[in-house]
Amino acid sequence: MQGIDVIAWDFDGVLNRNNVTDPFVWVKRFEKDFGISWRTFAREMFTDDYSDVLLGRADLKTLLSRWAQKTGYQGDLDAFLLSWFERDAHPDLELRALMDKLSHTAVRQVIATNNGARRTRYIEEQMQYKKRVDAVFSSGRMGIAKPNAEFFMHITSSLGVRADRMLLVDDHKENIDAAQTMGWRALHFTPSTRKQVIGALEPR
Repeated sequence: MQGIDVIAWDFDGVLNRNNVTDPFVWVKRFEKDFGISWRTFAREMFTDDYSDVLLGRADLKTLLSRWAQKTGYQGDLDAFLLSWFERDAHPDLELRALMDKLSHTAVRQVIATNNGARRTRYIEEQMQYKKRVDAVFSSGRMGIAKPNAEFFMHITSSLGVRADRMLLVDDHKENIDAAQTMGWRALHFTPSTRKQVIGALEPR
């Protein structure tokens, strides 16, 4: 796209297709492998404290340890976390190929995601996105999350790029609206707009 210096990719729902897998299959596999109820696990884990994980105020392993003590889970928590992250790793191969094409242009690429510090490291290292972008901006490191205006201000300030030279690609409408309010350009990535968005980003 003309006039764009930096593309900021959302991760989950855009670069990572974890929202298109059948949740029923995911839950069944989780319950079979770990011998625990997903519903019980989710009720204990995904509370206000989990929001603190996303904002870097709490460590996910600490939250997991508290759950294990409460429920009597005896498994290795590091292995549990790794398995959890692996189950959620579904890189969009078409978008990864597009990123590779864009890497040969003058446009810079970053990731802008609402994720805690531990999963951010997994995204960078195990999923190897650190090699594909100039930077990974995550809520767990920044202490602020989309759609907070400060999230977008932090990125433009860190990169030294004008807001109107930034482009967000995100699957959540509230994040698109927030970015545009801050002067960014934005593309709403959904199953119905997918082809159009990819076409708009293809290097000419």
